[in-house]
Amino acid sequence: MERFQFMGWQWDISTAKKLAVGRVPNTRVEVAAWAGMAHLIDVDLDHVPNVDLDEPLIAVPVPSGDGPMIIDGWHRIRKALKGGVPELAAITLSSDEELSSRIKGGAKGYG
Repeated sequence: MERFQFMGWQWDISTAKKLAVGRVPNTRVEVAAWAGMAHLIDVDLDHVPNVDLDEPLIAVPVPSGDGPMIIDGWHRIRKALKGGVPELAAITLSSDEELSSRIKGGAKGYG
């Protein structure tokens, strides 16, 4: 299972990807807005050059948070930042889908 963790929150990325299959991106993400956070997320820097910037990011609404959280696509964000790409396409899952892909954190509270 592929996972993304940020602080006390964790999501099952395999589930999130299944939920996003076949969807058209529904938003654009300004890459520079995520630059500060990108350096807090551990990525395999050797993998960054090989990612496809045409693959949409996956974001989720975070209960009691401001705006969505990107849970899949941090290698793409790093590549876009390095290459000067200003925006990337993203698919934002619904609140119910976020909850079904969340492993821990927030009101779900286990783990």
